[in-house]
Amino acid sequence: MSEYSDTLQFAPPRRTTSWEPAPGGGRGGALAAILGRIEEAIDLETTSIRSDPKFDLSASNARKSRHLYELNKAMKGLSRGDLRPEDRAGILRLRDKLSTNEAAIRAHLSAVTEVAALVQDAIERHEADGTYSSTAFGRAGGV
Repeated sequence: MSEYSDTLQFAPPRRTTSWEPAPGGGRGGALAAILGRIEEAIDLETTSIRSDPKFDLSASNARKSRHLYELNKAMKGLSRGDLRPEDRAGILRLRDKLSTNEAAIRAHLSAVTEVAALVQDAIERHEADGTYSSTAFGRAGGV
């Protein structure tokens, strides 16, 4: 036995790529795994948007893009009849989660827009306080 045999004994099983059939699961198993990962990512994003002001939306969008690519790859060549009942249920569940996620994103964007409008208004009020008025500059130039 080698010095690594103990380590290999407890090593996790090799993870297949999302479009490879999972051992014993076939293509449907891969689809279920992808749907599960997408659900997790959407749940995390929805929760984080609502509670973590430092949540990295760019990283989350990148993850969702990768998941969409994987989903498209897994769905390529499948017809509606090829979907198992559990895949259909997963897709419907994902649709509901995406709807909830969309509402959270819209609320977040609305809040950002509102804050931006407040900042813009404060800047405009500050600029209009006479400090930079054309009258003040006109007098200074005629002295």
